[in-house]
Amino acid sequence: MALWRIRATVDDRPGYLAVLTASLALRGVNILTVQVHTTEAGALDDFLVDAPERLTAADLVAAVERGRGRDCWVARSEARGLVDQPTRALGLASRLVRDPDALGEGLRALLGADAVTWRPAPGQSRPQAGLETMRLADPAGGSYEVLRTAPAFTPAEYARAQALVDLAANVVRRTAEQVTLVLPDGAELVVRPAGPEDLPAVLAMHGRCSARTRWQRYLGGADPTPDRLRRLLEPARGMTLLAVTGGVDGTPERVVAMANLVPEGAVAEVALLVEDGWQRRGLGGALMRRLVAYASRGGCAALVAHAYAENLGLLRVLHRVGRPEPVDTDGDLVTVTLPLNGAQPAVAPDGGVAPTTGRPAADPVDTSADSADEDPSGPAPVRSRAAGTA
Repeated sequence: MALWRIRATVDDRPGYLAVLTASLALRGVNILTVQVHTTEAGALDDFLVDAPERLTAADLVAAVERGRGRDCWVARSEARGLVDQPTRALGLASRLVRDPDALGEGLRALLGADAVTWRPAPGQSRPQAGLETMRLADPAGGSYEVLRTAPAFTPAEYARAQALVDLAANVVRRTAEQVTLVLPDGAELVVRPAGPEDLPAVLAMHGRCSARTRWQRYLGGADPTPDRLRRLLEPARGMTLLAVTGGVDGTPERVVAMANLVPEGAVAEVALLVEDGWQRRGLGGALMRRLVAYASRGGCAALVAHAYAENLGLLRVLHRVGRPEPVDTDGDLVTVTLPLNGAQPAVAPDGGVAPTTGRPAADPVDTSADSADEDPSGPAPVRSRAAGTA
């Protein structure tokens, strides 16, 4: 027996596919997998078949045509073709997350292309189906030209290739937004956007935080469920940042702080949670500056944070990144509002000015963490003026 790939267009009418498969079965051909590509000309069926050794490509074409198939393409295949398309695509996506530079190789494997060439010209905005060449934008600039002499690309294959490119673009964007943060005490962390894959590490951080720190962060409510944290890590709008340690030289990555920004119209609510051992080291202020910059670029008019009156950490942080309005008090709860239009710049430890708006915090190394002892998620010493934190 021998493995073959067969592609043929079949009229999208009841019973026509059964006629084609019956014609193949009469010649001892066993269909192992089938994919259906919808095209303007009809349903294009892609088969992986096991055929008797005596059958040639011409025999298979004749069998397809007798089964009412048309525009038939036949080629020998290999055992790796037995891997189904979803499994292959997921494997390529996993590799791309680890190595976004492997996009060209991923496209070649996904599409069974003859060649993939990088070009400096931009990719096509609206690829046309039925061609031997497709051009897709490279997230890092330029484009990839994918060549396959036969069979012609289908709309479904364009969609798969574009999905892989979109994944690469997200990986590149996330890498660009990652920054190494140096605290005043010399400790180094990485600040980066969160993703759903961070849920186990964030749950572990919550477990290491004291009950009072979690009580301050969630305003006395119950600890967040995994489903709620998952929504916080990947908000439909806004941004969630994580501060992490480790992740190099084989050491496991450890999340030590989480900052959330959720826009609601022109106002965005912010919240911070910093693991107890990392409080009062400038980390909260560094994360807040990034939320301010993100909200400003998104057109938000103000940031709002809710907290218990006894926790002064957020007010300290907000005073370092802008000029909060007077605090609104409701019993033991306070609301702090920070206008973003006309906000005052924060002062860096070296006496310079740390910008609060403009370019995203994507510099390779940032040493502008506050040196003051703010405590954005735990208790703070008593002062005459109440302030809130998230």
